[in-house]
Amino acid sequence: MDATANFARLSNYDSVQYYFNKCKAVGITDVVIDVKPISGEVLYPSKIAPILLEWNGLSRTKNFDLLSAAINIGHQLKLKVHASINIFCEGHNTYKRGLLFNQHPSWQTQLYTDTGIINILATQKVSGMLNPALPQVQAYELSIINELLTMYPTLDGLMLDRVRYDGIEADFSTASWQGFQKYVGNTITNWPTCIFKYQKENGKILKVPGAYYKQWLEWRASIIYTFIKDARQVAKKANPGIVFGDYTGAWYPTYYEVGANWASNSFDVVNAYPSWASTKYQQYGYAELLDLYSSGCYFYEVTKAEVAIKVAVSTSTEAGLHIAKEPWYSVQGSAEMAMAVTKNAAPLYASIYVAQYKNNEAQCIKAMQMCVAKSNGLMIFDMVHIVERNWWNAIKNLQNN
Repeated sequence: MDATANFARLSNYDSVQYYFNKCKAVGITDVVIDVKPISGEVLYPSKIAPILLEWNGLSRTKNFDLLSAAINIGHQLKLKVHASINIFCEGHNTYKRGLLFNQHPSWQTQLYTDTGIINILATQKVSGMLNPALPQVQAYELSIINELLTMYPTLDGLMLDRVRYDGIEADFSTASWQGFQKYVGNTITNWPTCIFKYQKENGKILKVPGAYYKQWLEWRASIIYTFIKDARQVAKKANPGIVFGDYTGAWYPTYYEVGANWASNSFDVVNAYPSWASTKYQQYGYAELLDLYSSGCYFYEVTKAEVAIKVAVSTSTEAGLHIAKEPWYSVQGSAEMAMAVTKNAAPLYASIYVAQYKNNEAQCIKAMQMCVAKSNGLMIFDMVHIVERNWWNAIKNLQNN
C-alpha cells in the first residue's frame, strides 16, 4: 500500500478498516504499509525523519497514526502487517521534497554521464537517490529502522526497498573514489575512465569497461551487502521476532547495475555471468540474511513462450531493467530465475505491478497465478491499482483455482 498513492484513502481509521476487510475477504494474508516513500518523509510520529502530513492538498491530523491503526485492525483480522521503508532515497525530485533539498544535499548520489559527473537532483529523475557508501547516510537509515521497530513492537515485518545504487552511473563522487581506492589498496589516478568510458559507435553511446570495472561492481555489492547485514542486526536487536524482508526487481542478469546482489552466497555467479561478475562478487550475495524476499516480476508477458513471439508491450523505467527478447523477460522466466539464484535461502514472493496490465484483467490474473505457481507466494503492487480497476474478485478467484 504505497504511501502517497493511498494517502487520501488511508487517512482515517474507518477507511483503513474498510480496505483491510476487503483484503481479508479476497484471501490476502499480509499487508505491506509504505511508511517512508521516496521523499524520505515518514507516516508515523518520528523524532528523526520529517513527517508527511500533507500530500496533493490533503492534510492528515497529527493524531492519526496509520501504522498503529493498521496493526490493530490487521491483527483483529488475523492479517500480518509489514512496514515498508525506502532506504537510499531521501528526495522526491518532482515535488522538491525531502532531506536532499534542505538539510543534506551532500548526501545525493553523483552520476557519471557522457557529459560529465552531475548530481542526481540536476537530472529529470524522480527519485533523489543517495550515495550508499557514505557512513553518515548508512547511520541515518539504520537509526530510522531502530526507531520504527522500537516504536511499534507488535509489527510483524519490515520490508526494505531501494537498498541499492541509482544505476550503473552511480556513485562517482570523491567519497566513492576514495572508498574504492581503499578497497583495492591502490591509488587510482585515471578516474573515472578506469571504471568505464563512453564511446560513440554507429550513432550510439556505449559504455566500455575499464581496468577496474569488475572490482568496482564488486565493491558496490560489498557496500549493499554490509548495509543489509547491519540493518538485520539493528532490526533483530529492536525486535527479535521481526520478519526482516527486502524488495528488489527480478532482473538478476542486469541487477549488478544497481549494486545489489540479492542471490544466495552459494550461487555460482561467476560461472553464470563471467562478463561482469568477479570471484568475490559471489560472497556478497545477501539472500541468507533475509527472512522474506519479494522479487518484482515486472513484465507484461507472463509465459516464456509469449516473449518469443513479441517484444514487451510496456516500456519500463525501472533501474537496471532493459527490454529484450530473453525468456526471463516474463513473469514465469523471472520468477524461475529468482528462485534459482536465491536457492531457497528465504521464502520468495514473486510480485506483479498491476498497472502494467492496464485494463487486461485476464493477463493480470494469469500473472498472479504464475507467481503463485513459480514461487512461495504472491505480492501485489499496488492496492491503488486494484481499487481503481475494481479487480478484487481477480484476487479472490485465485483461491478458487
